[in-house]
Amino acid sequence: MRIVIALGGNALLHRGERPDADVQETNIDRVTTAIAGLALEHEIVITHGNGPQIGLLAMESAADPALSAPYPLDLLGAQTQGMIGSLLVRAIYDALPGRPIAALVTHTRVRADDPAFGTPTKFVGQVYPRKIAESLARTHGWHIAEDGTGWRRVVPSPSPERILETETIHGLLGSGVLVICAGGGGVPVTADQDTGALTGVEAVVDKDLTAALLAEDLKADFLLILTDVPCVYAGYGTHDPQPVLDATPDELRRGDYAVGSMGPKAEAAARFVERTGALAAIGALDAAYEIVHGRSGTLVRPDLAVG
Repeated sequence: MRIVIALGGNALLHRGERPDADVQETNIDRVTTAIAGLALEHEIVITHGNGPQIGLLAMESAADPALSAPYPLDLLGAQTQGMIGSLLVRAIYDALPGRPIAALVTHTRVRADDPAFGTPTKFVGQVYPRKIAESLARTHGWHIAEDGTGWRRVVPSPSPERILETETIHGLLGSGVLVICAGGGGVPVTADQDTGALTGVEAVVDKDLTAALLAEDLKADFLLILTDVPCVYAGYGTHDPQPVLDATPDELRRGDYAVGSMGPKAEAAARFVERTGALAAIGALDAAYEIVHGRSGTLVRPDLAVG
């Protein structure tokens, strides 16, 4: 079975943790343990988030006096793909000796006129108290929004149209390679209508929507979206959240989940199932093997017509 695994943005840096390199190296062992069993039995493609990491690099770039202007988000996204890809390769190499592994810096084409450029919604960076977030926003010209108990920077998140390296990924899978790609949703680029020339854009593409598109293009059998909760919850954050263990795409969309958290995950799972007739699931990182085998998480399945 061919499985595309979308790792949550906090897989390497949990909320509240210091963004030190050794912290991320320690956390990567948990990721490897979670996916090793699946990698022994199936073809695997791994995508990952980069919200904490790209936010850290953006802050460092904005504060660097040697620069006349901060590095743009597309180049910072490429840097995070290299860093996180390297951490994953090293850990998986040790856990699965002899398994060919490749980490690719990949690019995702978006539309230059995507309305998302006018409405930033994608959280990046760490969580701040409101006053500090507002001060940073004034200093750097950032947009900020409330995220749980604090405030974070938000950036545009245009919809992915195409992953440019899909054929390369397909070829690697055919050679038995475990592929790490489309990190942080891929480096966002637009293509000139006349020449096709690529231009990076100031945005972060949602990694779950990119994973869904990649899984569709690769004809994957299963899209596995891993996060920090056991399953999707209706009424999450209320006094009476209800687990959603099984849903069709339409049923999942009716949940009206938060744009900055479960919303893109639910939409990604719904899109993949709707377009392919295959299965998707959302659940906790540590339960990855159990989710694929139907013992945990939220299963998203086609709406089978009766009669």
